[in-house]
Amino acid sequence: MSVLTCVIESMGSSCSRPHSVNEAEAAENAKSADIDRRILQETKAEQHIHKLLLLGAGESGKSTIFKQIKLLFQTGFDEAELRSYTSVIHANVYQTIKILYEGAKELAQVEPDASKYVLSPDNQEVGEKLSEIGARLDYPLLNKELVQDVRKLWQDPAIQETYSRGSILQVPDCAQYFMENLDRLAEVDYVPTKVWNDTQSNSCVDMDLSTEDVLHARVRTNGVVEIQFSPLGESKRGGEVYRLYDVGGQRNERRKWIHLFEGVNAVIFCAAISEYDQMLFEDETKNRMMETKELFDWVLKQRCFEKTSFMLFLNKFDIFERKIQKVPLSVCEWFKDYQPTAPGKQEVEHAYEGVFYRFVKKKFEELYFQSSKPDRVDRVFKIYRTTALDQKLVKKTFKLIDESMRRSREGT
Repeated sequence: MSVLTCVIESMGSSCSRPHSVNEAEAAENAKSADIDRRILQETKAEQHIHKLLLLGAGESGKSTIFKQIKLLFQTGFDEAELRSYTSVIHANVYQTIKILYEGAKELAQVEPDASKYVLSPDNQEVGEKLSEIGARLDYPLLNKELVQDVRKLWQDPAIQETYSRGSILQVPDCAQYFMENLDRLAEVDYVPTKVWNDTQSNSCVDMDLSTEDVLHARVRTNGVVEIQFSPLGESKRGGEVYRLYDVGGQRNERRKWIHLFEGVNAVIFCAAISEYDQMLFEDETKNRMMETKELFDWVLKQRCFEKTSFMLFLNKFDIFERKIQKVPLSVCEWFKDYQPTAPGKQEVEHAYEGVFYRFVKKKFEELYFQSSKPDRVDRVFKIYRTTALDQKLVKKTFKLIDESMRRSREGT
């Protein structure tokens, strides 16, 4: 090939490049315009969806609230989801019995009345077997033989005495429920139950689907999960659509919260008021209520929540109501200034009337106003007494939240 030919070919190549570049740019611009259009469409659609952020310390009941939303305002759990909870529930049984057995051994060594925590020789052997299973990463499915062992250990007086000290041993709230249902959990074809609860209404809408086993199942939330719903049903006029985000409450999960803080319409903060005498799972030197207080204070002070509504769930009221009859509020540093109305006697009748609850509620109200700058005190702040396992109460609460937020948007 001659030099002249090379030069001509080279010039031809050079001359063709602008044309190719223009075509590539046009294609890229068209693609970019298409993306912009889709973003605009999605943005308009998102404007009609209100963002809710579900926050709280670990074990506050957030995940149970989240599951209730799925049951109440969506189609619930399908067969595959229900089956996936079988292994979780069986694991809860093994973990619970392990905690109780190891707890009994520990209490027998440190408590003055050590004999109360000593198991019979036969049950000690059973306890070692079940404790070994509870320490595994993969648990065998429950069967009749294993259920007999679990029940035998559960019914041992030393284990029952240990269970009464559950607040210091990280015994999960689901313990008694699952122990009372062992035979059903061990059935060969066991799947977490579906039970229709008749609310004594002729309307099918008021029939609440209760998946009790799934609600009691305990599995820690890792990362972020979300659900979209409408408390009144998306087809009903006036019903708003919400997207609820649930994030893990343990300390090592909280770093994931920050990127969700922008554009939030309301924060739902769960505080387990029954945990005033318990310590954190991740730090057994820290009282759970004190951790909740500090966490709520920190969330309230975030700049991105200046105009964000706050819905405070004082949760686990059912456990609180039972516990307050035995454990005084003053065991928690934050509640040391509580003055009983009838010193020297149990205030069962007053607990029923809500004296203890009103005291705790007032503490959170004071914290809210102390932690909120003057220009933030006019944001919507509501407190709800909740029991996450109570489906009717959760349904009523979210309808009230929907109404409150709608009024706020309308300026009424």
